[in-house]
Amino acid sequence: MLTDKFKNNSYILYISVIILILFRLLLTATVPLLDKTEARYAEIARIMWETNQWVVLQIDYGVPFWAKPPLSTWMSAVSFAVFGINEFASRLPSFILNLLLIILTGRIAKKSGVSFYLPGFILLTMPEFLIHTGVVSTDTALGFCITLMMLSFWKTMNSAGKTFWNYIFFVALGLGLLAKGPLIIVLTFPPLFLWCCLDKNRFKDLFSKFSIVLGILISAIIAIPWYYFAEQQTPGFLDYFIVGEHYKRFVESGWKGDLYGNPKSVPLGMIWLFLIAFAFPWIQIVLFKLWKNRQTILKNKWVSFLVLWLFWTPIFFTISRNILHTYILPVTIPIMFLMVYWWPEYKNKKVAIRVSLIFPLIVFIAYIGLFATGKVDNYINSDKYLLENLKITTANKETPLYYWESKNYSGQFYSNGKAQILKTFNELDSVLSSNKKIFFVISTKRVVDIPKKYKDQLILTQSNYKTSIFVSKQKP
Repeated sequence: MLTDKFKNNSYILYISVIILILFRLLLTATVPLLDKTEARYAEIARIMWETNQWVVLQIDYGVPFWAKPPLSTWMSAVSFAVFGINEFASRLPSFILNLLLIILTGRIAKKSGVSFYLPGFILLTMPEFLIHTGVVSTDTALGFCITLMMLSFWKTMNSAGKTFWNYIFFVALGLGLLAKGPLIIVLTFPPLFLWCCLDKNRFKDLFSKFSIVLGILISAIIAIPWYYFAEQQTPGFLDYFIVGEHYKRFVESGWKGDLYGNPKSVPLGMIWLFLIAFAFPWIQIVLFKLWKNRQTILKNKWVSFLVLWLFWTPIFFTISRNILHTYILPVTIPIMFLMVYWWPEYKNKKVAIRVSLIFPLIVFIAYIGLFATGKVDNYINSDKYLLENLKITTANKETPLYYWESKNYSGQFYSNGKAQILKTFNELDSVLSSNKKIFFVISTKRVVDIPKKYKDQLILTQSNYKTSIFVSKQKP
């Protein structure tokens, strides 16, 4: 009977994973690109596809974006070629990458005697992983590459001789350098080195089972050409990216050299609060089990491997004030594997399953509430609906679109790059005096800063909590 099936944890996991994947796919296709970060990366990919400039990323036409390598942008741009310019296409690569991780880790878990769907359930109920399963972000590609490196290292070290996993390790390293740069080395090599230090014989296995020279060559062939051509086409890139983004960003609070934003300074150790909050509830269970088994952790090579993988990232970012919750994404995998390891003996399975579904349920209720009530255009952090209501790319495609002082990246994306900036009242006066129809976009909270003489020439036509759009009055 169906009720008997739902008493079986494996069946619950199976149904839950399928529902969560379909729901996440629905979000990927229907939620507008959100400002600031997601819409920014989608717009960079859109410009790449439109201009056919595949080497130098551009944050605006002719303005290079040096902050990140191109892997995730390449994937979104290729997706645009297949599915057109839309939010689904921009997000699909990250959805696929995390889906591949779910399948890969499920196969590994099944070999250990637990349900194939357990890893997917644990991952998809962790807020950080669920969020990034279908978000335009460099972190998803980085997390995928880190996972592939760590698992291929484990597979190689536990094989009788050299295997194809040995080469996958270096392929993943090369791709990681294109996903987010040298950070992948910082987040993987130290825990691997420390794990080898727990048993000196592992260093012997390391040099006998890895084709190090050939592997380094493979990684270099994958990654170095892009770095070379990016520097050749935009001199200064390497200094900004290597020194600025990989050193100063993490050691200088409120780093002033950021060309693309103002990094927010957070308290020291904030990464741990992010870990507790965005890996709920599985990190709490894992920490309890680790404490309970603290005397035997280092004696178990799989558990010690996962523990070093898990804790190195938050330890590394502990002293950094310029961090985001997305930095914990790579450690969702070792949290999941530790939970899978203890699952057969874990007594509170049903409670864990129910509690873990809290966050997905909150997201589902919020989604239904926004879309069913028709208030999504009022409360969503995107200019999509405002611009669609104005038919900005159809009936009004010839009407200039001006943003006051700075653009919203969602506005740039959904207007197909037609958004321009007015930075001074002289510029605003100039476009208004031309007596041509224009759209004037400004932050809703900044409307009060516009002098009355300009407001008298404008008519409010669209607005939400974030953005207001005016149309200029036509003089007789």
